[in-house]
Amino acid sequence: VRQPPHSPSSRPRATMSRRAVIVSTARTGLTKSFRSGFNNTHGAVMQGHAIKHAIEKAGISPGDVEDVIIGCGFPEGATGMNIARNAALWAGCPVTTSGTTINRFCSSGLQAVASAAHSVMVDGVDVAIGGGVESISMVSPVASKTTVTEEKLMSEFPALWMPMIETADIVSARYGISREAQDVYSVESQRRTAAAQEAGLFKDEIVPMEATMLVTDKETGETSHKTVLADRDECNRPGTTLEALAGMNPVRSKVDPSAFITAGNASQLSDGASACVVMSEAEASRRGLQPLGAFKGFAVAGCAPDEMGIGPVFA
Repeated sequence: VRQPPHSPSSRPRATMSRRAVIVSTARTGLTKSFRSGFNNTHGAVMQGHAIKHAIEKAGISPGDVEDVIIGCGFPEGATGMNIARNAALWAGCPVTTSGTTINRFCSSGLQAVASAAHSVMVDGVDVAIGGGVESISMVSPVASKTTVTEEKLMSEFPALWMPMIETADIVSARYGISREAQDVYSVESQRRTAAAQEAGLFKDEIVPMEATMLVTDKETGETSHKTVLADRDECNRPGTTLEALAGMNPVRSKVDPSAFITAGNASQLSDGASACVVMSEAEASRRGLQPLGAFKGFAVAGCAPDEMGIGPVFA
């Protein structure tokens, strides 16, 4: 029986842990969900674009990639049907390249990179890709209508279905993070992002992508299509001031007078994708590639559903 190039029987398996390194990375710019460049772009296109360019940057062949592992917070609709495998094929990888999609909500992409590294370190995979994709624009409207709760879990852990902004307000109150502290941090984050953009620090990782944007006329409701070039992140407002943020009302102020979170101190909803090529250090050396970094480990931790945002601190 003919074996595909990367079948377990066609190459030696690792007998001990190996060092995993990242040799290239590529991503789209982040565009505003619903009202910007990627609001009508399928997840396989965004992710495939990132994978294709990560492979090109590494100077390897698409056929060298054994497995593509992609994280997605909502792996359904336009990011469903095993988006990792579909994006790999869109990027030009042969059918012998496998793919799997991982969901750990906010840290899905990070988990995918860790899993890719683990496959290199433990399973003897020479070249893998880890990354993440999200199309809030195309998936969220569908997911919000199709979510199905479960009686036992809803009774014992109702916060499993709680909106993230509500969990953020709970974290603020429970851990004593004042509104002022959040606003100050937000302004500093805006300043740092703007400075990095001005210095061109993201240019090497963002690969411009042409997309067809869906435009809706606010008065008539009619829709049209517009060709745009997504070549930078749209998720920041460089001119943000502390005074401006202090004047904003919390989003949930009408239902909770003690709410903290505003549109100015919370992250926006964005569409985009990223991918990185992970390989063994020995393989990178054999190919003459200079690693961008090495994967040393990964930790997770569980917490109460109503304070999900504090999870990384426990980890």
